[in-house]
Amino acid sequence: VEVKIEVVIPEKERSKEEMSPNGKASPLIYRVNGTARHYHLEEHPIASNPYHNPKDVVEASVCHVKDLENGQMREVDLGCGKALLIKESGEFHAVGHKCPHYGAPLVKGVLSKGRVRCPWHGACFNIGTGDIEDFPGLDSLPRFQVKIEKEKVYIRASKQALQTQRRTRMMAKCISLSNYNLSSTNVLIIGAGAAGLVCAETLRQEGFSDRIVMCTMDRHLPYDRPKLSKSMDSHPEQIALRPKEFFCTYDIEVLTEMQVAAVDVKSKIAVFKDGFKMEYNKLLIATGNTPKTLSCKGKEMENVFNIRTPEDANRVVKLATSKNVVIVGASFLGMEVAAYLAERAHSVSLVELEHVPFKKFFGERVGRAVMKMFENNRVKFYMQTEVSELREQEGKLKEVVLKSGKVLRADVCVVGVGAVPATGFLKQSGINIDSKGFIVVNKMMQTNIPGVFAAGDAVMFPLALRNNKKVNVPHWQMAHMHGRIAALNMLAHGTEISTVPYLWTAMFGKSIRYAGHGEGFDDVVIQGDLDELKFVAFYTKSDEVVAVASMNYDPIVSKVAEVLAAGRTIRKRDVDAVVFLSFRTGDMSWLTGKGS
Repeated sequence: VEVKIEVVIPEKERSKEEMSPNGKASPLIYRVNGTARHYHLEEHPIASNPYHNPKDVVEASVCHVKDLENGQMREVDLGCGKALLIKESGEFHAVGHKCPHYGAPLVKGVLSKGRVRCPWHGACFNIGTGDIEDFPGLDSLPRFQVKIEKEKVYIRASKQALQTQRRTRMMAKCISLSNYNLSSTNVLIIGAGAAGLVCAETLRQEGFSDRIVMCTMDRHLPYDRPKLSKSMDSHPEQIALRPKEFFCTYDIEVLTEMQVAAVDVKSKIAVFKDGFKMEYNKLLIATGNTPKTLSCKGKEMENVFNIRTPEDANRVVKLATSKNVVIVGASFLGMEVAAYLAERAHSVSLVELEHVPFKKFFGERVGRAVMKMFENNRVKFYMQTEVSELREQEGKLKEVVLKSGKVLRADVCVVGVGAVPATGFLKQSGINIDSKGFIVVNKMMQTNIPGVFAAGDAVMFPLALRNNKKVNVPHWQMAHMHGRIAALNMLAHGTEISTVPYLWTAMFGKSIRYAGHGEGFDDVVIQGDLDELKFVAFYTKSDEVVAVASMNYDPIVSKVAEVLAAGRTIRKRDVDAVVFLSFRTGDMSWLTGKGS
């Protein structure tokens, strides 16, 4: 028996291509507030039928049907590119073999119940359609048709799809943008981060063809913000999430360097700082956080940075090269910046109030192991102290004085001491905001005001994983999911959020991956070797595992994320006994319920 694979458009999307008598794509009709609106679908080139050009098609023999057992995946080479061949429940599927986010090999990921999860950052893709179902990332996988013929295995695929390894889902365009009043929009999105962009893209993917306006205080189109601390010398165009042409093609307007000063929810008007006003029908607030600043003398002087933009990160790298750097705060940002600058700066000193970094998040033992790794890379820690003064010479930073009395030489200072929600402009709006400034939303990302949604770092939302406890999860993956759920519910889909938080941090070429929500954990069960930086840590509350972190133990975090996503509970006794054996044997089938 042979397997034959060819690129096809999923039936769900193919139906959108049905033509009307006038030769144009038939519009969908959707009701918003009782008004019939027409949504005209435009096909993205990547999703087009690959067989219009026979020269673009490649066919190659790959494997025998018996070479794969149920639940197995294999990369197969077609000569000009690879595909991921999957067998599940007796059926074969084939999709792109690389995660479109950062290119992780999906064959090393986790296959479970019709989807494959990335081993690096947790993005999930439907194996039948290739569609992205959980984040991070924006694009889906190309899907290839699988055919079984006799006893040979063939793959027939588009060369373009094999080379790009990504597929942008078909999107609508705005039908008559030129007819709109500049001061009126159907959907207004405040904030142009991951949540805002995914919201806009999801609306277009669902056929929404009315006006969408995004506004941001930033001077750039949406970009990959985690890279500001992980890859600090990246230029804006290198980390852009979408090129300028994308926004033009799909009529997603982005107003840069525009700050909203107030929102009148009764009149449905957003008032900008410069006095400009814009009416809206639906509103998404995705403003994120504002970094905290130091409260000591000298905090405003030159060469003291909160890293918020690519220009900030680029400037720090330039000033820090062969100079003395002091970083205040052993946060994710502070630690990543320290790691990035360690080989470039003359010295890197890190000041932190706790006695070990990451104690509240990863626990003391993991924190000490990470701290040792940093010390081995010439980073000097000054713990259990704070900054009392920043001293200058000729207008520039010269020294950082600590409350312990220690004086550190400093040419550059990076501040990473936390952040607060950027929601001050909403105080008089009537939108429900808690005592810490977070916007309170329900499972559909709706605020207490009809038609007003919120997403991203500035919200408190019910997390199913923790019995719908209202939590704040300021992670890149979660912002993506918030944006998608908000968009679907702007279109009255009634979709509730259901995802497992997933994050990662990168330092000295090593990554810590983390899934779950470990706030309030009371114990940490560690398997592996902390000294060798090859371990997995299970965070428990009472008898239940609430989160997991690992270093050099892929894909265990993605595996556990799938278990948690399925609503299953992992008990502490599983970690102490069965998990240890599964690490030694490589068998983790017990997690999916297949083992004893």
